[in-house]
Amino acid sequence: MKNNASLVYNFFLVVGDAVALLASFIAAFVIRGSSDIAVANPMNGETYVLIFASLLPFWILIFALLGLYNANIYERRFAEAGRLFIGSFVGLLFMVFWDYMSLQTIFPAKLVPIYGFGIAFIVLLSLRNIARIIRTSLFSFGIGLNRIVIIGKTPITRELLASLANTKQSGYKIAAVVGYSKRIPEMVPAFDTFDEFLKSKPKDIHNIIQTELYADEKRNAAIFEFAQQHHISYRFVPGNNELFVGNIDVDLFRNAIPVIHVHHTALFGWGRILKRLTDIVFGGLLLIISLPLWIIAAIAIKLSDPSGPVFYKAKRMSRFGTPIYVYKFRTMKQAYNNMSPEEGFVKMGKPELIKKYRDSGDQLMYDPRVTSVGRLLRTASLDELPQLWNVLHGEISLVGPRALDTYELERYDKMNLILSVKSGLTSLALVSGRHAMSFEERRKLDLYYVQNWSFWLDIVIITKTIRVVIERLFRRGARYVS
Repeated sequence: MKNNASLVYNFFLVVGDAVALLASFIAAFVIRGSSDIAVANPMNGETYVLIFASLLPFWILIFALLGLYNANIYERRFAEAGRLFIGSFVGLLFMVFWDYMSLQTIFPAKLVPIYGFGIAFIVLLSLRNIARIIRTSLFSFGIGLNRIVIIGKTPITRELLASLANTKQSGYKIAAVVGYSKRIPEMVPAFDTFDEFLKSKPKDIHNIIQTELYADEKRNAAIFEFAQQHHISYRFVPGNNELFVGNIDVDLFRNAIPVIHVHHTALFGWGRILKRLTDIVFGGLLLIISLPLWIIAAIAIKLSDPSGPVFYKAKRMSRFGTPIYVYKFRTMKQAYNNMSPEEGFVKMGKPELIKKYRDSGDQLMYDPRVTSVGRLLRTASLDELPQLWNVLHGEISLVGPRALDTYELERYDKMNLILSVKSGLTSLALVSGRHAMSFEERRKLDLYYVQNWSFWLDIVIITKTIRVVIERLFRRGARYVS
């Protein structure tokens, strides 16, 4: 049962993009034409609009090829913004190339495409954000919702129920749950078996997610056939939910047997080369730019606690379990420096803080072991700046899983997967927007990064890191992480 809401939304996106591009380049034409400087190729407005409009479908085709009308792109704001920028630039190059090759000039002056590009990107981004807000608002009235059936009793079922429970935000309405009886949201029909669900004569089902593969193949076949017969989107979550989240190749083994090759990480081949070049270029620039902060921080640390060193050197584990030493500005009082949290709290006579520290995701709002200057440095994560030296040396990367010591990694049963890439100065967990995050949640985000790495994901994390640092420094205040 096809949900036409996504088709309607895509239609409005296409129309909105076309109108935005046309309006932006008309505005560029008017702005340049109102200048006192003479244009190189005078032309009337009607001819300009007619030529541009005739070529506009090719620009929209470029957007489509970039996936800008696919839900997995337009539902992710940063991915959409990045592809809009790329699509706008590639579309502009197409127009300029056509202008060069054609006998009929498109642009009356060289500045018109430049003005148009800048205006178009801003207008496109604004209209898409407005469209997203309108679409989300309609969810509150039950318009455009995807009705979904969840089948299975695995922990993934519980996660799906929690993530889809808020219909106004998720855009999904749970139509039924099959084979799961724990903590089902109110007013959601629950069935023990799929046969019972079929007897209820369900209507308007758009999606089925099966989280459990039954031993009886007939039960699995019945679910899939129902989805096929009623044109319902079908998804299956494998029991090993890390199996298919990395980089996947489908090929013929020995030129005969179809196989699925799952890489432990998406970061291999040219990706590693590109990532290392990014670390050298951006890491070097950041190191040079931040040198004044190094000097200020070093002086402040010495003035606040002159008995200890400026830098703190910690042994950590990086790629393939290689031991490394990462550098930070010392934020601990010298009396508790180079001690585990348990040792430090016991020494200061506050052992009751150990449980609070661990239960809060290895952090305390006001950790008594931290100096006043250390709190300020941790507020904006400036204590991490010396790790730029580790980045340039190739021991860690700008972006990656957080560097952990052996004790911490031993608590995680998938440590070898996380250690398949270099540790990072910043991480997906740092920019997740959640402050009180447990150890397990952080490692889950680290694992997602390892298995789903992309150059664009690194750019997004770096951008969000800058935003987080600014927010912590000027608005939100500190949550001092140990």
